[in-house]
Amino acid sequence: MKKLFFILFLAVFGVIDGQEKYLDRQGNILFEASEATFEPVKAKNSSVTAIINIQTGAIASLALMKEFRFRNALMQEHFNENYIESDTYPKATFRGEIADFDFKELSRDEKDYTVSGVLNLRGIDKKVDTKLTISIEDGIIYLKGNFITSPQDFNIKIPKIVRNKIAKEVKVELNFKFKKQ
Repeated sequence: MKKLFFILFLAVFGVIDGQEKYLDRQGNILFEASEATFEPVKAKNSSVTAIINIQTGAIASLALMKEFRFRNALMQEHFNENYIESDTYPKATFRGEIADFDFKELSRDEKDYTVSGVLNLRGIDKKVDTKLTISIEDGIIYLKGNFITSPQDFNIKIPKIVRNKIAKEVKVELNFKFKKQ
């Protein structure tokens, strides 16, 4: 199933075109929607596929929703069944471009870049503009960053009974290690 998604991912995002690309099949996305006085609401997905075209600065990623892991199994079940509806919306994608990206300028020193693109979750597109930190060492491109979103952005309804336990703003952190393909 993962191979099918990966092949679809490459075809949809048009990266099978011979241009030089770097890939990460084990990228990390962590999200947190915790409120201070309640149980932490956070999950991590360590099998996110991401690709970057070093000639154009185009970047794309695909995360399978059922790969997000919570400390609490019940929380994970509610996430997949009630909020994300993972059977109907099995993946989230991002497609964007890193502004002023120049592969030749990368070094061990982290450099800030702006990325703009579209995050698709639950069939809904949301424009995302954020800062990324990028560096390179031993042929591996390291990319990290974060952004804020909200359940409302993707028409996720939070039941009144738990509304105070889930933050209105969700912090999303990214961490990728791209290798040449």
